[in-house]
Amino acid sequence: MSYRLGVDVGGTFTDLLLINEETGATHTAKVPSTPKDSSLGVLNGIARICEESGIDPTQIARVMHGTTVATNAVLTGKGAKVGLVTTSGYEDTLQVARSFCPGGLGGWVSFVKKPLLAPLELTIGASERMSAQGETIRELDESKLRDDLTTLKATGEVEALTICFINAYINGTHEQRAQEIAAEIFTDIPISISSDVVPEMQEYERTETTVVNSYVKPEVSKYVNNLQAAINDIMGSATQLSILRSDGGLASARASADAPVNLLMSGPAGGVSGAVYFCSRAGYNNILTFDMGGTSTDVALIQNARARVRRETIVGDVRVRAPSVDVRTVGAGGGSIAFVPELTKALRVGPESAGAEPGPACYMKGGEQPTVCDANVVLGYLPAKAALGGSMSINRDASVKAVQNVADAIGIDLMAAAEGIIKIVNESMFGALRLVSVEQGFDPRDFALVGFGGAGPLHANALGILSDAWPVIVPPGPGVLCAYGDATTQVQDEAARTYLTIAATLSDEKLLNDLLELRVRAGESLVIDGIPVDEHEVSYQADIRYAGQAFQITVDFTEEELRADGVALLTQAFDAEHEQLFTFKLDDGHEILMIRAVAKARSAAIAEARIGQEGVELADCVVDQSEFYVEGVWHDANIYDRSKLQAGTSVPGPAIVSEMDSTTVILPGYAAEVDKVGNLIINPVKILGGAA
Repeated sequence: MSYRLGVDVGGTFTDLLLINEETGATHTAKVPSTPKDSSLGVLNGIARICEESGIDPTQIARVMHGTTVATNAVLTGKGAKVGLVTTSGYEDTLQVARSFCPGGLGGWVSFVKKPLLAPLELTIGASERMSAQGETIRELDESKLRDDLTTLKATGEVEALTICFINAYINGTHEQRAQEIAAEIFTDIPISISSDVVPEMQEYERTETTVVNSYVKPEVSKYVNNLQAAINDIMGSATQLSILRSDGGLASARASADAPVNLLMSGPAGGVSGAVYFCSRAGYNNILTFDMGGTSTDVALIQNARARVRRETIVGDVRVRAPSVDVRTVGAGGGSIAFVPELTKALRVGPESAGAEPGPACYMKGGEQPTVCDANVVLGYLPAKAALGGSMSINRDASVKAVQNVADAIGIDLMAAAEGIIKIVNESMFGALRLVSVEQGFDPRDFALVGFGGAGPLHANALGILSDAWPVIVPPGPGVLCAYGDATTQVQDEAARTYLTIAATLSDEKLLNDLLELRVRAGESLVIDGIPVDEHEVSYQADIRYAGQAFQITVDFTEEELRADGVALLTQAFDAEHEQLFTFKLDDGHEILMIRAVAKARSAAIAEARIGQEGVELADCVVDQSEFYVEGVWHDANIYDRSKLQAGTSVPGPAIVSEMDSTTVILPGYAAEVDKVGNLIINPVKILGGAA
């Protein structure tokens, strides 16, 4: 039998999901993350899931991995020291940037600019120049470049090198030659050139993106290569390692090491892919997702079973030109710490998190500060009888002691303090959901709400009430859904070209021919990784704006749609999206800035897993009784074993549905029904005269 393994590394837990490709049967595991070296947590998880499932590691053919290595390198400022080679006269491109100070009109007063990722003292100017049409104005002075690079190497500080010349996006021959010269001098460090990493116009964005690629490349390459070696030792050399890209596709280990800038949002993208996988199979194509982990919550909007992708990735203060799923993140997680400032005496929750070490007080690993997880334990939403990650016990007395400190600081009783913590964190997540829905012109009531992550199902019902988005869906294995998304995603790559063409002057034939050329380029990486052309699925994109304006929108389309409707397809789609976002459209001409082809490996079929246990009634699924506290009242609640629930079974609230990786709370007045693919579908209970 052949298996595929999805692995997602979070700030608190590392999640693993093993899928039997022939039967669809799954095995899950959660292990504490190891922040100092995340590969240790991955290997610990592989050992545990293979031991618990009784599966020989050599039966695992593919490992799909969502990683935060690149993200953490940027956030912690622990990337490589980057040297920059640019066109003479443009050495201060990163320093000048876009002259933007975040924080409103007075942001410049308090704005402190962070050090450049490629400092000026490690920047040199090359004597060369390309025109905007790609014609050579000044030949590359190779002798001077060689001397300058030798001097730069003599500093002993450069750990990675970036080469970014003006207008190289349209003609990269000078960059390629400079790379050859640099490789003769810097023989043991990675070298990135902008015409390979991001062949797009706008010199600052292109330079910043390529520098970030160099900044994280040594760390990511080391991580990927070491993990690949460890996997080969455990599973055999034939096992394929793939890393999740920020845009929700997979990249081979080779491609990941070459272009790590595409991995900055690798972790959150996995959950979105997993949510789309389960919800689309159940007929829900328009969904809002919230992935609540131990440290943060990621939210996204999915329309027509496709995640919205933006053409830039933002991590901290770093903004790069790389595609990523449009995910918004707030510092609200199960480990978020509740506190009462001495000055205001007002309850606050997050963004600081207890993380995996020492964790919430209930973990009994040294944590003493009250967290969202502790509040859930006090309220009974997370029963003390439950086991975190299938094995980690929780201590209610420790949670009570921690939350009592908050209650005493405010001067209220214990249960009111615990409810206050939960309501604050729920409002924080609801605010994030509004960012991806209301503020983008979408009504949350037109979408289903999908809650996952280790803590998401605990709060899903309450978030449904706040957003009025129904039904609320809790997918199977919600605590490891990011790992499921990793395991069910396919390898992809793209090729882009700067276009700068007025749509009205463009013929359908020329656009199609240009896209077909990009199709070949996009598929080259997949072919190198052993995926033949006849297994590629190709789609297309165009970045469009109104002529004379700076704001652009990306339009997705297929070859069939283009052949049917021509260039008009793009302009009409742009107008519709612009009207959706801003409530108006213009009669101005349309300018096509970029075109690109996205090649993805055809999805491999996975057998449908059997849902629940045949012949089992709802009463047979009860494993214990408990109670939880809602709006000042204690409610008796059955605890159900989710693995026993059959498709079509309805679970009335108040109830708790328990599984290895998460716990779902069904509030009074609501009920959850198990659908054909194993989702829990939560809706208000209908009563005479309306809904409860």
